[in-house]
Amino acid sequence: MNKEFRIKFLKWFWGIFAAGCLLIVLIFWMISQGWLGYLPPLEELQNPKNRYASEIFSSDMQSLGRYYRKENRVGVKYEDLSPYLIDALISTEDVRFYQHTGVDTKSLVRAIMLLGKSGGGSTLTQQLAKQLWSPRANNIFERAMQKPIEWVIATKLERLYSKDEILLMYLNQFDFLYNAVGIKSATQVYFATTPADLTIEQAATLVGMCKNPSLYNPLRHPERTTNRRNTVLHQMCKYEYITETERDSLCALPLDVDYHSVDHKQGLAPYFREYLRLTLTAKEPVEDNYPEWNKHQYIIDRYQWDNNPLYGFCNKNAKPDGTSYDLYQDGLRIYTTIDSKMQRYAEEAVSEHMQYLQGQFFKEKRKKSYAPFSKDLTTDEIDAIMTRSMKQTDRYRALKRSSVTEKHIREVFNTPVEMSIFTYKGMIDTVMSPMDSIRWQKYFLRCGFLSMDAHSGHVKAYVGGPNFTNFQYDMATLGRRQVGSTVKPYIYTLAMDEGFWPCDKTINDSVTLIDGNGVAWTPRDEHVANQGQEVTLTWGLEKSSNWIAAYLMSMFTPEQLVRLMRSFGIQGPLDPVVSICLGPCEVSVQEMVDAYTTFPNKGIRVEPLYVTRIEDNNGNVIGTFTPRTHEVLSELTSYKMLYMLRSVMDHGTGVRARFKYGIKAPLGGKTGTSQNNSDGWFVGFSPSLVSGCWVGGEDRAIHFDSMAEGQGASMALPIFALYMQKLYADTDLPYTEEEQFDIPAEFDPEAGCK
Repeated sequence: MNKEFRIKFLKWFWGIFAAGCLLIVLIFWMISQGWLGYLPPLEELQNPKNRYASEIFSSDMQSLGRYYRKENRVGVKYEDLSPYLIDALISTEDVRFYQHTGVDTKSLVRAIMLLGKSGGGSTLTQQLAKQLWSPRANNIFERAMQKPIEWVIATKLERLYSKDEILLMYLNQFDFLYNAVGIKSATQVYFATTPADLTIEQAATLVGMCKNPSLYNPLRHPERTTNRRNTVLHQMCKYEYITETERDSLCALPLDVDYHSVDHKQGLAPYFREYLRLTLTAKEPVEDNYPEWNKHQYIIDRYQWDNNPLYGFCNKNAKPDGTSYDLYQDGLRIYTTIDSKMQRYAEEAVSEHMQYLQGQFFKEKRKKSYAPFSKDLTTDEIDAIMTRSMKQTDRYRALKRSSVTEKHIREVFNTPVEMSIFTYKGMIDTVMSPMDSIRWQKYFLRCGFLSMDAHSGHVKAYVGGPNFTNFQYDMATLGRRQVGSTVKPYIYTLAMDEGFWPCDKTINDSVTLIDGNGVAWTPRDEHVANQGQEVTLTWGLEKSSNWIAAYLMSMFTPEQLVRLMRSFGIQGPLDPVVSICLGPCEVSVQEMVDAYTTFPNKGIRVEPLYVTRIEDNNGNVIGTFTPRTHEVLSELTSYKMLYMLRSVMDHGTGVRARFKYGIKAPLGGKTGTSQNNSDGWFVGFSPSLVSGCWVGGEDRAIHFDSMAEGQGASMALPIFALYMQKLYADTDLPYTEEEQFDIPAEFDPEAGCK
């Protein structure tokens, strides 16, 4: 009986065992055929759909930032990984990595026998398969079903890739929290370094996080993370990657994390990065999408789409599979013309002067009931501006969508609440009504600054405002404001091109012109002390005389001046009226800087160039960009203008750069102030660089009441001067005060007057 029972038992046991083995083989065969669970097709295994952020580089190869949707992942090459990182990873996560073929049977059996107490038994290849193709499991049963699928995927990955490639994919894929996806992002976020420069203890910290990044979070659980790091160091010592002495000394070190948050609003050149994002992803303009009042913008965008290869690059170019490039996940490498040091100097110059200027503005407006607006505005006009601003807020739109009455909305906006407000000393928590917070925000003056190479068109520095986090509207390219007297070089150019010379003379007196409607126009001028005297045209530009500009305007038609300004690259609306010679037209900083490249460049205008090339994720060049030039003036005319614009800096409205900031280098330039001090401008140039700056309020009704602080020489010129000071002080940059303009020795500015 017992013998028969044993025989029957053994038959059943081995039968069940054999059936179980056959079932397991069948399950794995069905998985391999894709009949059970999801098995990625061979093509996807050969080309995993890794989503990489696109990275922006300066001309001196500094990373300026990245574009991504959810995952801040940037690929890195195996040779750019620290050997410490590889040693730590293998000794801790998969010590037999180089021996197994995707599944470590020995570790797996041990994990099963010990019920997972000695580790999960998953190889690095299996972990990679999980990262790439396993969705998050909701319970232990779902996770148990995923395991065999991962084993099959792991063995296939081992056949398709080398061990080094698998390690690289694993490290590029892992999410280290805080938008640090992939090892390159992680090293920058936690240690402000690169994967190649990781120290042993840094590598051990990051590898320790691979077990569970939330549990071993160095910011929230530093003690626990330190212990985990030391465990990794012990493993490295155990498998002889480091000595016991090294282990002990490294374990004694504190957890030295140098955390840098990932935020597109922070870091170098945020306005430029946003401008570039909008430019690269621009769609083909459709006229019907533009309101009637903004039809001119359609003309500008259409021109850009047809003539600028960078504009809409991602939508105008296709990948090998025929789809458009995705800036946020195709891992493009964008090489820009921005110089990181010059960009930093520009941002410092803006910050230094804007803080000073803001202090002066607060001082002037202190205890004024109309502040921050002009004293010339009525209460009703101020209320209208504030109401318009209120209706542009997200809070107002949300209340309107909720069918809240206008009366109740007003009550909400006038009820004090807790909030944080911006100051140059940092954000301040306070209690203030939303309406008062809108008014507070309007107190802060805005600015735009752009600097570009006069010959190549390479944009070296780009600042769209005083603080991107709080003032995101870009006043370098998007914003257009009245240019005031910075427009005057154009009417002088028209005169020089028609045979006038800088030494030609006229009487400094009031001029009356008749506009196209037959209406008389007589500009005002502050140089009444010289009224009736004979002056040169050079003096007229030096002193920014409205009368001399109007005198020259009387020699030409407004249409002639508009045509010339178009050739200078001014794209915005230009009304052909006689007063255009004094700058009532609205132009961007970029356009003004672009236009002024004509003067130091022998009459050749160079369009701004922001990007030199773009590469795909594999390093293939998919776009190259070269400067576009336009002949605007004859060389002789450019020499005449160069002479007069240099005189502005040496004897005229730009002389502050000399006596206050001590700049001795050859410079040319022009200040500009629009009506009521609403806009302060300065565009200046050295033999190599052209830089322009605008400063003003969010609304034209916000400005200094006094001319002393409100003119372009006070508001905008100091930013240019501070920037040039910093450039000249840096001996590593190719700019010196000894550099000279390229003017023929035989050129005589008085030749035509003899």
